[in-house]
Amino acid sequence: MVSAAFSDRPFKKLCLFDVDDTLTLPRQTVSPEMVEILRELRKKLVIGFVGGSDLVKITEQLQTGTSNVLEDFDYAFAENGLIAFKLGKPLKSQSFINFLGEERYKPFVNFILHYIADLDLPIKRGTFVEFRRGMINVSPMGRNAT
Repeated sequence: MVSAAFSDRPFKKLCLFDVDDTLTLPRQTVSPEMVEILRELRKKLVIGFVGGSDLVKITEQLQTGTSNVLEDFDYAFAENGLIAFKLGKPLKSQSFINFLGEERYKPFVNFILHYIADLDLPIKRGTFVEFRRGMINVSPMGRNAT
């Protein structure tokens, strides 16, 4: 059954788009042409985006001018779907740290950092362990390495 909020759309389908390499080039802003295509498509069916990054990073990519990215899409899924919105309102969420617990998380990160410290790599730059709600992003060279 289609939600009453979407009953005006002629096609009763949900079309989800990955952010990087679909709606935008990786970590780049959305083009005006893509924004217009999405606006027209949204008149016909329900649209949403999916990304692995946090909502702040996705917003930097998809928000244009004074628009609100959560109002430009019917559904929004950040951090691999753990942070979700329907019509701009948050849906129930879970956190990796709430599930695992700080007491189990800390020794795990300590192990990763000790392991990375002992690696002989050509360069090491920036963030090596980035905590997200749904995952831990580990980069032995660092996320700022080119």
